Amino acid sequence: MSFFSLFESRRSNAKTRGRAPKQCILLSLLALSLGINSASADSRKDTLLVVVESGPNSLDIHGIGANRPSYGASWNSYDRLMTYAGKTLPDGKVMYDYTKLEPELAESWTVAEDGKSVIFKLRENAVFHDGTPVTAEDVKWSFDRAVTVGGFPTFQMKAGSLEVPEQFEVVDKHTIKVNFLRSDKLTLPDLAVPVAAIYNSTLAKKHATPQDPWAMEWLKNNTAGGGAYKVASWRPGSETVYERFDKWISGPKPAIAKVIVREIPSASAQQALVERGDVDIAFDLGPRTVNDLAKSKKAILIGTPVENAMWYVGMNTAKTPFDNIKVRQAVAYAIPYQKIMDAAVYGQGIPLFGGATNSDWPRATSYQTDIAKAKGLLAEAGYPNGFATTLSFDQGLSLISEPIALLVQESLASIGIKTTIEKIPGANWRAALLRKDMPLLINNFGGWLNYPEYFFFWAYHGQNAVFNTMSYQNSALDALVDKARFETDPAAYTKQIEDMIALAYEEAPRVPLFQPVVSLAHQANISGYQYWFHRQLDYRQLKKN
Repeated sequence: MSFFSLFESRRSNAKTRGRAPKQCILLSLLALSLGINSASADSRKDTLLVVVESGPNSLDIHGIGANRPSYGASWNSYDRLMTYAGKTLPDGKVMYDYTKLEPELAESWTVAEDGKSVIFKLRENAVFHDGTPVTAEDVKWSFDRAVTVGGFPTFQMKAGSLEVPEQFEVVDKHTIKVNFLRSDKLTLPDLAVPVAAIYNSTLAKKHATPQDPWAMEWLKNNTAGGGAYKVASWRPGSETVYERFDKWISGPKPAIAKVIVREIPSASAQQALVERGDVDIAFDLGPRTVNDLAKSKKAILIGTPVENAMWYVGMNTAKTPFDNIKVRQAVAYAIPYQKIMDAAVYGQGIPLFGGATNSDWPRATSYQTDIAKAKGLLAEAGYPNGFATTLSFDQGLSLISEPIALLVQESLASIGIKTTIEKIPGANWRAALLRKDMPLLINNFGGWLNYPEYFFFWAYHGQNAVFNTMSYQNSALDALVDKARFETDPAAYTKQIEDMIALAYEEAPRVPLFQPVVSLAHQANISGYQYWFHRQLDYRQLKKN
């Protein structure tokens, strides 16, 4: 499903016609800051120029607080044993297929007849970026690291029943065995997500210490991968440069030799660079920018709804007054849903409010804006005059989160809840979530593996210390999630999913707003874009004519 049509590129010599001199000077400075000028056009044939709102805060997918752009850095510079196949949608768009796994670093795999293990055969000539041969010892070290370091990577591995180092067994130099703790449909798919990256253990160990046995500090700022691209340079908050690794054998040789990703927080600057033709791709665009580019028709726009994802207002159930269900429900009825859809995201998303007749996930709640009902619930909860609190959001996603925050602030004020908006730098957002000290927040979350129970495992389960950002505890819901993860009876599975959705929505620790769209604009000579569940660009498929 796509929200945007393809637009004919209308690039001409009159791109700056009608612009004030100051604006033209600003655009020229931006172009120069990206290393762009007309004389370098020929040299750009093998170079991709990308602008984004914010970039990685770490090069280590296992690092504490690694943000979503860090997933992209890992995805392109590290291999995994497997990857997902692609599929073409009826509208011609291409995206990954979560039902089909394909070889990457492993050339083949065999599941044991008793279903209790799988054996992977590695590509024998694969090498890391420094020329070190890839071995099964590297795979074991990488998986041991993932299940040991704690936090997000360890929970991600656990989501596929990959929990202890003893599960990973080196058979020989190019053969690794993974033993299953239990029958779990998510085990193999979980080995194809960014966290299951294969590290150069020889290189990493050189930078390990007794206090830091997994070289966390060094790998935050350096890579030890063997993926299709090497990180040639990284300036946090400014620019990441990737260069193709020509000895990569885990897939077809990428067409693009060099990728320059520049962080441009200004939406108007991103739009101007795209319209002038100074950049090849503007990725993860804000809704207003997409809306304006659609009107100008000077680029090709692609928008894809993000599976298993939602923007939401979250309330910390471990903090007063949000430990009171009626307070949470009052907030749910006070949210200005339609204003958010119209004024904050320009209709670019799937509404998750006001009821739904479909059985899909994500599912709409029954909540809709009802200020009188919200005031009544707040009075029943013992707060007839409201209260004061803090409303936090990720400044790295301010193009969407800030207008939502302002609309929510205004609407909550109408029922007596006075909020002070707190903007947290994108590089610090994940760390702030982990502290669990924000009472009220605006956030978005998407589950990599496209199953409802996977989303609930991450977002609602009481034993999950990472993305259960509301500190929500409900043993009945935990039991439903645990059963659904391993249920084999389709009827019982459906009932469990329905019950967990109903319970979570009634208790409202997080209030869904809308299912987001990941959007990009690219020039007419760019092709090969493929949507991925991690919502980052995969440079391996891109081409420049």
